[in-house]
Amino acid sequence: MIREAEASESAAIRQIVRHAFGQDDEANLVEQLRADGDALVELVAASDMAIRGHILYSPLAIVRGRETLRAAALAPVSVLPAFQAKGFGGQLIRAGNARCKKLGCVGVIVLGHAEYYPRFGFSSALAESLQAPFSGPHFMALEFEPGVFAGGGKVQYAKAFGI
Repeated sequence: MIREAEASESAAIRQIVRHAFGQDDEANLVEQLRADGDALVELVAASDMAIRGHILYSPLAIVRGRETLRAAALAPVSVLPAFQAKGFGGQLIRAGNARCKKLGCVGVIVLGHAEYYPRFGFSSALAESLQAPFSGPHFMALEFEPGVFAGGGKVQYAKAFGI
């Protein structure tokens, strides 16, 4: 079952993120995004007994001239190692992308595995026109409005990313 994360689950989510990545960096990022009020969408994959995975999206602005597009940054998606490769990550991504679209985001940006995220419509070619501290096959975009990123723009991440 995919549902919204609850504040009471913060400690369990931290452990899931830590175990999924084998370090604290991503868990610290999740906590800082929350503390800054920059958790746009936060979901968990859960059974009746436990949380198996987590995903967080933060607000992302794309500035071009006098226009600012409202988008989202997907980071991170985490699934406990024992439940990886069972579809939980994909369920979280699909549900999270749908929620971002419903919230009025024009698209989602991710920095991640070039072989994994294209399964969900992400493309490095769509991100090429965007000015960001990242580039290459791991920097990908998903448009909810076809062609919206073609006009380019400067990507502005939430403060917690430190970029």
